[in-house]
Amino acid sequence: MTPMKLLPSAAALAIISIFSNPARSNPVMFVTQTPHSDDFTTILSVFGNHRGSASSAPRGGDLYIRYDDGTLRNLTLEAGYGTTSTNQIAVREPSIHWSGTKALFSMVVGGTIQDNYTPVYFQIYEVSGLGKNEAVTMVKIPQPANFNNVAPIYGTDDRIIFTSDRPRNGAQRLYPQIDEYETAPTVSGIWSMNADGSDLRLLDHAPSGDFRPIIDKAGRLVFTRWDHLQRDQQADSDIETILSGGDINDGYGTITYESEDSDVFHTVRPGDEVFPETRAFYGPNESAHPIWNADHQPDELRHTFNQFIPWASNEDGTDLETLNHLGRHELLTYIPPSRTDHEELYSFPNTRITSFLSGVEDPNNTGYFIGIDAPEFSTHASGQIVAIPAVNGANADSISAVHITHPATRSYIDDGQSPNANQVGLFRDPMAMTNGTLWASYSTSPYADKRTANDPGGNNPFPLSSRYNYRITQMVAGGNGYRVPGAPLIASGINDSVTYFDNNRYRNVTYTGPMWELFAVEVVARAVPAKRHTPIPNIEQGILETELGGQAGIDELRNYLAERDLALLVSRDVTQRADKQQYFNLRVSWSGHQTAEPGSTPVDLAYMQFIEGRQLRGQFNGDRAGRRVLGRPMEGVSNPPSDGPTGSVRIADDGSVAAFVPARRAMSWQTTRPDGSPAVRERYWLTFQPGEIRACTNCHGVNTKDVFDNPPAANPPEALTELLQWYKSVRAPNDKNGWVLR
Repeated sequence: MTPMKLLPSAAALAIISIFSNPARSNPVMFVTQTPHSDDFTTILSVFGNHRGSASSAPRGGDLYIRYDDGTLRNLTLEAGYGTTSTNQIAVREPSIHWSGTKALFSMVVGGTIQDNYTPVYFQIYEVSGLGKNEAVTMVKIPQPANFNNVAPIYGTDDRIIFTSDRPRNGAQRLYPQIDEYETAPTVSGIWSMNADGSDLRLLDHAPSGDFRPIIDKAGRLVFTRWDHLQRDQQADSDIETILSGGDINDGYGTITYESEDSDVFHTVRPGDEVFPETRAFYGPNESAHPIWNADHQPDELRHTFNQFIPWASNEDGTDLETLNHLGRHELLTYIPPSRTDHEELYSFPNTRITSFLSGVEDPNNTGYFIGIDAPEFSTHASGQIVAIPAVNGANADSISAVHITHPATRSYIDDGQSPNANQVGLFRDPMAMTNGTLWASYSTSPYADKRTANDPGGNNPFPLSSRYNYRITQMVAGGNGYRVPGAPLIASGINDSVTYFDNNRYRNVTYTGPMWELFAVEVVARAVPAKRHTPIPNIEQGILETELGGQAGIDELRNYLAERDLALLVSRDVTQRADKQQYFNLRVSWSGHQTAEPGSTPVDLAYMQFIEGRQLRGQFNGDRAGRRVLGRPMEGVSNPPSDGPTGSVRIADDGSVAAFVPARRAMSWQTTRPDGSPAVRERYWLTFQPGEIRACTNCHGVNTKDVFDNPPAANPPEALTELLQWYKSVRAPNDKNGWVLR
């Protein structure tokens, strides 16, 4: 694979010369936020930023619109919100309708009455009357109640697309979903519903969270996803405590539930986690605790995984994959091997990005996505402005990253250090306008945030404070080929005085001074993209037509699967690999078909085992409600009989795989040897839609060539033919025999 390269400064400046400096011509909608220093699962954090409690989302902000002549309107104040101490608000993430005449945003109201612990949630509102002389109207739209619904946008058909912490299936016992890293509450994924709240659908079940969706000019739903497919680090800590003779009550209190439908659980024990490979061994040496390490293979290295990169799908959730198939091999800085004697991947200095947050598409440059590369903690998701030119259909191997601000702005510097000339501060929420200007919320401090006001203690009001001073600021050309901050949008800033009661911290909170300016969007009409659909590749389409008697038979299969919340997944040749960090000399055990170096001893593959994410992991110590996803072998789905491990299908003689898999649930998979032991593992969770037929050339996909310079597989997959023939043999007309409803 070709690594993403940092373009030379002159070239970078040429690419972003679209951001010229003409006069502003359209209004800008944005929100204000009370400054605060907390940056762990609060409203501006990288993850876990969705909760509506007063400690997570400090009250006092508003929704504003600024017109080109400088006129400023406080829309929430005009609509009567946030006017008393009992209905204080926090506002976030406005998104403009295609017509430019209305917008969606999320707002939480109240939750600030002392000793009233009734939970409050971010809910989606629609605002209209955006013209300078129009009366504002705000309406709370129908939506899932008693859940946080954030980051709303309009679909091309005016469906509402948003992220929510509603459980995957709505079951309250699964609330909240907790992430795979900090076991902190997270959104469960991206959802879609009609404007009246009907026909609610889960588009992506994300075990650790999805963030800030947009629809690009090609009709793709683009968003950032947190991928953290690894075992539970809190459980590792508890296991070490137990093996050292301690009490699990001294740690996190890791528990595993019997099923998603049960409240019965046991404390952590061997065998609770089976996928992926182990994260850490317990004790001074591995042999000291053979029971806990029984599933660890001798040549297998410990696995950790943690990234925030852009993903894309169709609006209905189909064809989900990383944006333009840009994965960690193309984007990130370093990837360790998974096996001994396998290769690790380094990047060259300053050639890649480490994360991609708050992505937007430049309205004047189709497929040019501008976002933020930032650390996970301490900066409220602010850092360096970067870009990914990813026109729909462009091959990942031909895409290079662009650093718009200097790399020195990617992260903070330590206290006591003096910033150099390039460490001008930190940025978040980029806004590219139709007049060619680029803006961002800019803070002058290059340091990690912390409180600047002293805690008065006792019953005195607690003053919120921060080092940061976010202002919406124009990004202009600097002398070193990077963009630098210019003039602010609002010369005088916006000042406010806020007082409310925070029941979570049980204290009165106060703030007086400049407010942060965030989440800026241009109020302008935009062309509605054509709704995007991904056709079945010609090779697989031909097999489906031949076996099912034409398009009518394919439609019947889709309906059959949709009724059962199933999808069809096809891969042409799983012996092909795009990297050398896992096994890459591979052979099908029973046929000898292989992709391997001459003279090597390939690893024999026999089965593809499918893993589904089930919310089974919890904690009983402290405020630890909710459940984390654990990988479990797929169950309850009928596929052709296999002698392999649970949830597996046989790899066909030509290396292909085809299987029916659950829809609207996080899925992953691994090839296994004939004895069922894992060989090559998928590194992401994927979600499929009911009735979706998804075909790929190979797992861990090839962009242009595999590790042996072979092009992507083009064989008619024998496994698909075998699956369809089995399907016809077991299915009677209008009958569900042999199938399990999911």
